[in-house]
Amino acid sequence: MLKKVFRSGFLVRSGHTVLTWLITLVLFLHDTDLRRCEEKGELMQPVVFSLLVLLSVLLYFTVSLMDPGFILTDTVQGPPGAGEEQEAMLPQTAVRRLRRCGYCLLQQPMRAKHCQACQRCVRKFDHHCPWIENCVGEQNHRWFLLYLLVQLGALTWAFHLALSGLSWPQVGLGPWLRAHGVLLGCVGVTGVFSMVVLVLLGCHLYLASTNTTTWEFMSRPRISYLRGWGDGEENPFDRGLLCNLWDFFCVCRTVAWDRVYQRAHRDHV
Repeated sequence: MLKKVFRSGFLVRSGHTVLTWLITLVLFLHDTDLRRCEEKGELMQPVVFSLLVLLSVLLYFTVSLMDPGFILTDTVQGPPGAGEEQEAMLPQTAVRRLRRCGYCLLQQPMRAKHCQACQRCVRKFDHHCPWIENCVGEQNHRWFLLYLLVQLGALTWAFHLALSGLSWPQVGLGPWLRAHGVLLGCVGVTGVFSMVVLVLLGCHLYLASTNTTTWEFMSRPRISYLRGWGDGEENPFDRGLLCNLWDFFCVCRTVAWDRVYQRAHRDHV
C-alpha cells in the first residue's frame, strides 16, 4: 500500500489532505462560530466538525487506495458444457461472448473496461477520477458515493463557518481584505467545491438508482450490449429503484453481469 501512496497520485492526495486541514485550521484560528464556541467552553460543535473532517479524509484515502475491481487473470469459466447449454436455450442476440482486451490481453467480463490511466481492466467500470487518482469500479463505487456524501457535509459546514467569521467592513476595504482575505479565500474554495461535490453526488445517486455507470451513460451508442437493447433508452440491468439501490449499497460480491443480461433478455422477449 505504501508503494501505491508514493506513485503518481502522491501529489494529488497530499494536496487534498494539506488543503483540507489548512482550511480547518483557518476556521479554528479566525473569529468564526468554532472559535466562539471554544471560548465559551462549548466543545460539542468543534469536536463533531473535526471528526467529520477526519472521516472525510479517511474515506478519501479508502476510496483512493482500494482495489476498484481490477481484473488480474482471465475470467474463470463454469463447468464444461454449462455455458453451451445455457446459450442453446437463448436467441443468438442474447449471447455475448467475452472479449479480450486489446491492451492487457485479458478476457473482459460484461461491463468491464480498460482504463488508460491505470493500465488495467476494471469490473463494472464507472470512470477514472483524477481527484482520487484511482478508478471507480465495482468494488469501490459505493464507498466513493459515501465519501461524496460525507465530503459534502464537511464542505457545506465549513462554508457556513467561514461565512460566520465575515462581517461588513467598518473601515476601508483594503484593511478589511487584509484582515479577512484568508477567510474569504476559504469561503470561495469551500463554496466552489460544495457545488462540484453536490453535482457529482446527484449524478451518482441517479446512476445507482438506475444501475448504470458513467461510462455506459456517456458511451451507450458505442457499447455493443446496450446499442441494440430496446428503444435506445432501456437498461438491461435496471431492476427498479429499490432493488437497484439495495444491490448498489448492500451486495458486496462480484456479479456475473452476463447472466443478469441473459435473464433480462429472456424476460424482455
